[in-house]
Amino acid sequence: MINGKVDGNPEIFVHKLSKIEQGEAGSITFLGNPKYTQYIYSTKASVVIVADDFAPEQSISCTLIRVENPYNAFAMMLEAYNQIKQNKSGISKSAFISESATIGENCYIAEFVSIGENVVVGDNVKIYPTSVIGDNVTIGSSSVLYAGAKIYSDCTIGQACTLHAGVVIGADGFGFAPQSDNQYQKVAQIGNVIIEDNVEIGANTTIDRATLGSTIIRKGAKIDNLIQIAHNVEIGENTVIAAQSGVAGSAKIGRNCMIGGQVGIIGHLEIGDNVKIAAQSGISTTVPENSIIMGSPAFDISAYRKSYVHFRNLPKLANRLSDLEKEIKKK
Repeated sequence: MINGKVDGNPEIFVHKLSKIEQGEAGSITFLGNPKYTQYIYSTKASVVIVADDFAPEQSISCTLIRVENPYNAFAMMLEAYNQIKQNKSGISKSAFISESATIGENCYIAEFVSIGENVVVGDNVKIYPTSVIGDNVTIGSSSVLYAGAKIYSDCTIGQACTLHAGVVIGADGFGFAPQSDNQYQKVAQIGNVIIEDNVEIGANTTIDRATLGSTIIRKGAKIDNLIQIAHNVEIGENTVIAAQSGVAGSAKIGRNCMIGGQVGIIGHLEIGDNVKIAAQSGISTTVPENSIIMGSPAFDISAYRKSYVHFRNLPKLANRLSDLEKEIKKK
């Protein structure tokens, strides 16, 4: 599977995966970061995946598998292990499936799942307990919806997507019109959410339906836990967003962006392709492509770091200024 070369006992048997520092007999682990090299001499793991050019400086008791990239090789093994562990199929008798729904082959639909009218579920889809699929939803093949996921009506989920527990797709956008008596009139949200292929969405993240048109998450995007994506937002291909970030309505985020945790992005602005935003930044203006920004409000990261040095020295600078004023007054 990992195109490696065995260095040691080729008959060794392993049955679980482990961290190198916590390796036990019968486990396989990897050495990808030089900081952990010390553990390869003490680990009790039976097999360790290492780089092609790894040269032990002490004797080792484990069998090695030499590969080009140990981290990638171990990631492949983790995915294979996870596929075996999650290899469920069959439809529970306690699931409710509308007669007008279409269910593909080799699907797993667990207890207390509700699937509405005219839903289309592709082949090899897995839907875990208590998930609710609204009317007219489409779910592409090989997608996984973990326990308690909620997909509102008319939304589309692509192929090979993963929605973790508690995800809500297609709840109403935050649309209210202020009235003369200081009350708010709700604006109907009649659009939907489109999630393209190979998207992963973390637990308890919410993605609101559009007022008109679609909120769109492009293919390959990875969205962490506890994130709010508002109505009519568009997130570009292969963009990653870390936990507790929020994106306000109608913001457009480009492809291949990296957005840190607790970032806030106001509505109706554009973030270009390949942008990197440091954690806890506040984005209030359009960001050009290839930018790296930080702060609240955020600006260029190198300028921010230089400014922060001065900020930390403000008490000393204030004292110096006060002393200079006193000297001037004396003269």
